[in-house]
Amino acid sequence: MSVNTFGRVLRFTTWGESHGPGLGAVLDGCPPGLPLRESDIQPFMDARKPGQSKYTTQRKEADAVRIMSGVFDNADGQQVTTGTPIHLMIENTDQRSKDYSEIAQSYRPGHADYVYDAKYGIRDYRGGGRSSARETAARVAAGAVARLIIPEVEITAFVCELGGDRIDPAATDFKEIGNNPFFCPDPAAAKRWEELVDNARKDGSSLGAVVECVATGVPAGWGAPVYGKLDSDLAAAMMTINATKGVEIGAGFEAARLTGEQNADPMSPGPDGKPVYASNHAGGTAGGISTGQPVVCRVAFKPTSSILTPVDSINSAGEATQVRTKGRHDPCVGIRGTPVVEAMMALVLADQKMLHRAQCG
Repeated sequence: MSVNTFGRVLRFTTWGESHGPGLGAVLDGCPPGLPLRESDIQPFMDARKPGQSKYTTQRKEADAVRIMSGVFDNADGQQVTTGTPIHLMIENTDQRSKDYSEIAQSYRPGHADYVYDAKYGIRDYRGGGRSSARETAARVAAGAVARLIIPEVEITAFVCELGGDRIDPAATDFKEIGNNPFFCPDPAAAKRWEELVDNARKDGSSLGAVVECVATGVPAGWGAPVYGKLDSDLAAAMMTINATKGVEIGAGFEAARLTGEQNADPMSPGPDGKPVYASNHAGGTAGGISTGQPVVCRVAFKPTSSILTPVDSINSAGEATQVRTKGRHDPCVGIRGTPVVEAMMALVLADQKMLHRAQCG
């Protein structure tokens, strides 16, 4: 059985394909009474939508969200959630299925073409169907609703590495993220990345990236021991994003290179009786439960598999062939993956808040 639903109390199901008439999400378990209009969702969709710079795919999609159910006007005339399933729909308006006609019988290396065929005996070769990164538009829409459940939390994601070139942590300024097409907080790095991505695009190739996400305002206590850990839910959520190949929480793999005293996050008494931490190697979690520090994770995106450079493969008859993928594709999928990482962080945190309230009041 295929699994298209994520979450426990706050559950969302995505539907639709890259080249179908549309796609979207159904969000179930959302509390009633939250003010929600389509205009609340659209800014997050605009951050992810394609065709906004020469460094992303030139597919033109408005990504306009329609709320089909789950809202109603209250006594004050304000549109609010009703507690019933919220159906979010996004139309596809700029598909070019003919771009994929040459690979209808061939498997693109790095894509899910072969494994979909092996599992289902049929595949949608037009952009990959459900395996397309276009599915993430639905996640961003659902994530915008999830943010309404956690108004105390601020979530910021940014590209911290692109094509092996990292930002300078000392030069990080979150105000710069919206001033360049890379969601980059380091203006000097953003300038370097222009040439990197442009050269990869001209060469018919692609680049990988690492996206970091920071959630501040998360109180201590969200998450549960063993099988309901906040960090394990975050890792699972991020690994469901297309092209993701690795997730780190806090110091991540670097923690394995530290000593116990270096990795420890020393605590001292704070004025309100809560601890003051000297560092945050744990990424805001301990034992799977939030500590009150910023929740930090990083997501590694592989280079986009759709490239113009010919790559050896086989066709559906098992014969040797070469594949070059025409059409409009992101030279670095991690760039537009940044709003998706934010959305998944919001969905996990909202679900964990509701789980905490269900058990602890």
